[in-house]
Amino acid sequence: MLGYVIRRCFIGLVMVIVMSLVTFLLFFASPVDPARYACGKSCDENTREMARKSLGYDQPVMVQWGQFMKGLVVGREYPVDPELRATMNEDQITECAAPCLGYSVYNNKTVNESISEAFPVSASLAVAAIIMWLLGGILLGVLAAVTRGSPLDRGIVALALVAYAFPSFFIGTFLIRYVSLKWGLFPFPEYTPIAEGGVGEWALNLFLPGLTLALLFMAGYIRMTRAFVLESMSEDYVRTARAKGLAGRRVLFKHSLRASLTPLVTMAGLDFAAVLGGAVITETVFNYNGLGKLAVTANATFDLPVLIGLVLLLGSIVIIANIIVDILYAFIDPRVRVG
Repeated sequence: MLGYVIRRCFIGLVMVIVMSLVTFLLFFASPVDPARYACGKSCDENTREMARKSLGYDQPVMVQWGQFMKGLVVGREYPVDPELRATMNEDQITECAAPCLGYSVYNNKTVNESISEAFPVSASLAVAAIIMWLLGGILLGVLAAVTRGSPLDRGIVALALVAYAFPSFFIGTFLIRYVSLKWGLFPFPEYTPIAEGGVGEWALNLFLPGLTLALLFMAGYIRMTRAFVLESMSEDYVRTARAKGLAGRRVLFKHSLRASLTPLVTMAGLDFAAVLGGAVITETVFNYNGLGKLAVTANATFDLPVLIGLVLLLGSIVIIANIIVDILYAFIDPRVRVG
């Protein structure tokens, strides 16, 4: 088992390194001069050259990538050019501790600081959403499967399709306008860190935005859980367990549902990673300053350091999620370790 985990972690590390190189080539090998956006569209050539030296844009792409990878391990100082740093006071030099993802001139702070401010918001929203859609999706999916062909089964599947058909901005706007403002069932959602308001207030303010995302994903989990449970219930080992006289509930949860966990674990891991950086519409509707809104702002201002940092962070999260899923596979089905 340990060898399997080490092998998967090594492959993940190689994938992160390759991803960082490809990202640099895509962003910096283009004919667009990144220094033009770093110092503003109206800056003169001298100011633009200063920006190139300050951020290291005057170096070849491979050299920039090497410095970036070194910064992830030991950190960096900005301005990058040593001669330029020598002419400045200590308070004018920005220290970027490892793992350093770069410096944003647009935000006038390191990328690490920008991401550290936005990440807790997106992570909290993703955690709230995945708890809701897993509980609702699996429970309703199992209920639909055990009542196959009944009005309850058809009703659950129909409601899942209806929820999936509505876009997230419609669901979010509806919840704010009616559930929060008109009916007063929940307070107007405003992100509150656990350290400030405690777990209760933190969870309460995450309920409506988390439900907005959960309803979209829950529809797919209901259908997939229903299909997987029905498929497993027709297997020979399930019929054998029933023939031995085992209780229907025990057969359902110990045999059928356990066999259905493998594909659901894959879906949950990848969907959670996608929600972290892909909930931009929900974050915009509820005015949550998460990673999605940060990515949209960076794209609008052509803030390359922030874009690269977000790509590497979210890509790494996806890779880590895949590694965790593979390890969970090995516990659920030991045969996976052989592969």
